[in-house]
Amino acid sequence: MTTAPAAADTIMQHFKDTGTQPSDYDMILTGDLGALGSRIVKDLTWEKGYDISDFHVDCGEIIYKVVETEFQGGSGAGCSAVVLNSYVLTKMRAGLYKRILFAATGALLSTVSSGQGESIPCISHAVELEL
Repeated sequence: MTTAPAAADTIMQHFKDTGTQPSDYDMILTGDLGALGSRIVKDLTWEKGYDISDFHVDCGEIIYKVVETEFQGGSGAGCSAVVLNSYVLTKMRAGLYKRILFAATGALLSTVSSGQGESIPCISHAVELEL
């Protein structure tokens, strides 16, 4: 299970709705996709004509050592909150970042639906931060 397709869809819809491109941002931040999910979101957006690879950073990759075989990662909500409220906002206040697209991710987990073999709906929302 990965929330990457939800993040990719949200990011691309934001570009369409606002008329922006990846290069309009200092950083496109997701959280927490992990190494695999991060690669998937880059692939999915690239397939639709948006190359975010130079701008994309994942909150989980900032917090955890990026070793895909260790399946690093944590809560999307937790990683997003920690990275945004510490690392990212500090860099913005210092003037290092002017414009950030932040696409937090999460899964709507249910022990009942998981136990029944149902799919796990994943969500993402985008917030644009600008100084």
